[in-house]
Amino acid sequence: MARRRSVNFIRDIGVDPRFGSESVQKLINVVMWRGKKGAARKIVYDAMEALVKKAGAEDKALELYDKAVEQVTPLIEVRPRRVGGSVYQIPKEVTSRRGRALAFRWLIEAAASRPDKSMGSRLANEMLDALEGRGGAVKKRQDAHKMAEANRAFSHYAW
Repeated sequence: MARRRSVNFIRDIGVDPRFGSESVQKLINVVMWRGKKGAARKIVYDAMEALVKKAGAEDKALELYDKAVEQVTPLIEVRPRRVGGSVYQIPKEVTSRRGRALAFRWLIEAAASRPDKSMGSRLANEMLDALEGRGGAVKKRQDAHKMAEANRAFSHYAW
């Protein structure tokens, strides 16, 4: 962590070729493993196609995707803080960038633990569950919010 000043430079990752969305490109980058962007694109695009087929909404892939990510994005989280020899879990608001990063991470983690055949279908099913307010990623968000609510008494330590 920088001691002098923070760096205010956010790298431009561009947009994905099919949807022209920076958010989809970010998901592709998070799914990517060992630099295999082609494989990551195939996984994400297969998931988007399956999402549209199963939801029955033609030409609304980007809207469904955005809504699924929004359902998983946390608004508040707990951060540990040491005060007088004890460590307290202090609730803090999540910035939009960190919330989106957590949402992507949780979606992929929950999709990977599913028993489906391909990662594209796993990711599609996890996004469908997120749209309906269930699934592993949504549960992770709810757990984070419950933890923050339970530790609300320590919020005065946040400075």
